Amino acid sequence: MVQPAIPMSGLAGWSFLQTTYSRQLETFSDSASVKNDRAYMSEKLSSPISLDDFMSDRRLLRVTMTAFDLAGEEWKGGFIRKALEEAANPDSTFLKRLNNPAYTKFAETFAFKDGTLSLDVEKIDQLGEDFETAAFRIAVGDVDENMRLSLNYQQKIVDIAGTGASNDAIAYRILGNVPVKTVLEKALNLPSDLSKQPIEKQAEMLRDKLSSAFGISDLGDLVMPDNVDAVIRRFHVMETVNNGPSALTPGYTALTLLGGGQGFGSIASQNLFLSLL
Repeated sequence: MVQPAIPMSGLAGWSFLQTTYSRQLETFSDSASVKNDRAYMSEKLSSPISLDDFMSDRRLLRVTMTAFDLAGEEWKGGFIRKALEEAANPDSTFLKRLNNPAYTKFAETFAFKDGTLSLDVEKIDQLGEDFETAAFRIAVGDVDENMRLSLNYQQKIVDIAGTGASNDAIAYRILGNVPVKTVLEKALNLPSDLSKQPIEKQAEMLRDKLSSAFGISDLGDLVMPDNVDAVIRRFHVMETVNNGPSALTPGYTALTLLGGGQGFGSIASQNLFLSLL
């Protein structure tokens, strides 16, 4: 498998990844292991398949779940079967109560009717593309976890906040999605013990911080491209503020001088760096 190229961390690394993303994804998708997994999935789904056969094929389950950013969940056989079976029941409220957009999309895509799944070519091709991009994000994370979190946020915030749901529902979905929550926690500089608070208090703090930091009162506005970019940029800025800059960090010389040659030795240096956004 081809390893993504990310020669630097922070904002500079994110800018590089965004600039080279299409080319790197194409190269990654053309690697033997990724091509073989996609071909295997396409072949298995090209003809009707029973729920039992689907669940017993561990490779097929791994590849299809990866396409929905559920990689590593394939061992939850009983739970997955439950989600798929409940999705076929129009009276079921299981997926609504689960409040997990990834599992909902997975279960609704694999709509087994009378225990059998049949997908058209267009949907199979889309699954193949989704698998490649999701697998690429995982590979990016093997190089730089913050870049994977950024790519994940870029895609998943649309699924979470772009559904027309209420502010409360969106806040709870964010809090239930660990990668997206991680990006926003760091971007908003939320307290490290946030998860110890009651869920209602966590949602309130999240909404208040989004309003003060980005002027976002309607959480549906998180999907706007400018807001997605602003959150990701601030996420990388706060990572640098907390962990210290490198020589490749924009404004590094000024930050070092303000910090008395000791890195971030003063509030002034942090404020200067945040002003670079």
